[in-house]
Amino acid sequence: MDWQALVLSLRLATVTTAILLAVSVPFAALLVLGRSRWLAALEALATLPMVLPPTVLGFFLLVLLGPRTAVGRGIAALLGHPLAFSFNGLVAGSVIYSLPFTVQPLVAGFAAVEPALVDAARLLGAGPVRLVTSILIPLARRSLLAAVVLSFLHTVGEFGVVLMLGGDIPGSTRTLSIVLYNQVENFDYAGANRTAAMLLGMSVLALAAIYSTTRRRGSVGGA
Repeated sequence: MDWQALVLSLRLATVTTAILLAVSVPFAALLVLGRSRWLAALEALATLPMVLPPTVLGFFLLVLLGPRTAVGRGIAALLGHPLAFSFNGLVAGSVIYSLPFTVQPLVAGFAAVEPALVDAARLLGAGPVRLVTSILIPLARRSLLAAVVLSFLHTVGEFGVVLMLGGDIPGSTRTLSIVLYNQVENFDYAGANRTAAMLLGMSVLALAAIYSTTRRRGSVGGA
C-alpha cells in the first residue's frame, strides 16, 4: 500500500470538501431563493463537470492554468510557481470537478424546505444569511451530509482530472487512483487489489453511514 498516496488523497479530499462547502452552500441558496433569469444558466454551468469527460475537463484546466495563458502566468507570478502539476492545482481542479456533487444535493434539500417557513422568516425581518443559517441548513442537514460525503468520495476516487492536471509526482500529485493505474499498468495485480479494495471499502462505509443515519432519523420521525 502506498501510504503517502493515501495521505495525499485524504488531504486533497478534505481540503476540496471544505472549499466546496464554503462555496456551494451560498450558491445553492442563491439558486433556490433567487429570482434572476440568469440562475438557470449558472446552475447549468455548475452542473457541466458532471457530464463532461474528466480528461476533457482536465485538459482545459491544464491549458488554462499553464504558462501559455494570461491566467496561468498571473497565478504563477502570484504564487511563485505554476498551478499545474502541483497540489494546489489538484485542489483547484478537484473543486471544479466535484462542484456538482455538492451543489445538487444542497439545491434539492433547500428546495424541499417548506416555502411558508421561508416567507414567514422574511416577514419577520430575516436576511439572506439568517435564512440560510437558521432555516435552510437545519432543515436540510441530510442533504448537507450527503453533499459532504459525495464530494469527499468523488475527490478521493477521481482520476482523469488528476492525471491531466497533476501528473504523477510522488508526495505532490500522486493519489490512490494514480497508484491503482500504475499498479495495473505494471501487472501488479496484488497491489492493485489492495488499493481497489481500500477505495471500495471507504465508499461502502461512507454510503452506509449516510443511509443508516437517514433511516434512523426517519424511524424517529415516524415514531
